[in-house]
Amino acid sequence: MPDAPSDRSADTSVPVHPPIAARWSPRAFDPDDELSDGDLRALLEAARWAPTWGGRQPVRFVVGRRGDEVFTTVAGFLRRGNSYAKVAAALILLCADEGEDSKTARYSAVDAGAAMANLSIEAVARGLIVHPMAGFYPEQAIDAFGLPDGLTPLVVIAVGRLGDYSEVDPEIAERDRRPRERLPLNEVVLNW
Repeated sequence: MPDAPSDRSADTSVPVHPPIAARWSPRAFDPDDELSDGDLRALLEAARWAPTWGGRQPVRFVVGRRGDEVFTTVAGFLRRGNSYAKVAAALILLCADEGEDSKTARYSAVDAGAAMANLSIEAVARGLIVHPMAGFYPEQAIDAFGLPDGLTPLVVIAVGRLGDYSEVDPEIAERDRRPRERLPLNEVVLNW
């Protein structure tokens, strides 16, 4: 069993679906883990079935597995603070087709968030971990993969299994041991 932070379940005000409470964003990936085709396909399938405005499905993915050219390319445009993700089993670049107007662009971002959430919950249900990262250079992603105008790279999602915290940078271990916190409902629900 990897040396890991103890119980990371969310301290919710009422019970929620267990994979939602168990979802968090660890930074310690097992550098030897190999993500199965079935698990990777299931994550992408869960994301594909996320809610989408008008059935538009604007979300697109670029998927790399550790050791392949796509993974190496995506890892190359992560910002320095996300270098821990370079040992994940897979890196997924999530993009959204913004469409032709501001309304469509707004909804595409909503759809992208829903897809990322579905992917994350499916990962937890499969004993995997994910860490979404906005800390990357989107313009490099556009150039590297020849993304068409309007297809905006929004987030890179690292996927794998939990690594051993005794083998990661102490700063990473300390960050992942910090208490999980969220604002209480009465601060996020405006009419509560």
